[in-house]
Amino acid sequence: MINYPNKIKQETKKTPTKLNISSNRGMLLENIINISNDYYLNNNIAVIYKKPTPLKILKTTKESHYQVIEKAIFLAPSTTDYNGIYKGKYLDFDAKETNSTTSFPLGNVHINQIVHLQRIAEHGGFAFLIIFFKAYNEIYLVDQSLIQEQIKKGIKSIPYLLIKQTCPLIEQGFLIQADYLKAVDKKYFNLH
Repeated sequence: MINYPNKIKQETKKTPTKLNISSNRGMLLENIINISNDYYLNNNIAVIYKKPTPLKILKTTKESHYQVIEKAIFLAPSTTDYNGIYKGKYLDFDAKETNSTTSFPLGNVHINQIVHLQRIAEHGGFAFLIIFFKAYNEIYLVDQSLIQEQIKKGIKSIPYLLIKQTCPLIEQGFLIQADYLKAVDKKYFNLH
């Protein structure tokens, strides 16, 4: 704001800044899933939400009418990104992206996430990863059991061809950008 001599305030125009694309790396799949979840909720198909990461706020500042977090720490390691209910079954999953054309590196999944998914499955919930192979523009539902099998074998990645042959492909569309519940139907309810 600039105060001119006659006390009239005039807005200064800000020049557009270049977007920091690297800050959004890894967010494409989550955005697609969030839009799909909104569709599922608004059409009473399922109730699935992105889980917030628990933070301890250390420092804030006041800007206008808002408090802005300047410094925070994670309270505990996060488990997975999403959970909810569909057809009376509990779903718990994480969204992952890879640039690899040959495999999905298991190093992209934290040990606490692997343990969490296994526990969910042991209690009867559907536990999986949604993996986006960016090079192929393909999204797959990968059940936690495949991850456990690879880990037990000492394998550090799941081959793309194994995922392509054994895991349901998630359809991409306009209304439902990633219709992963069709893949859930196929994998867990044996519906085609």
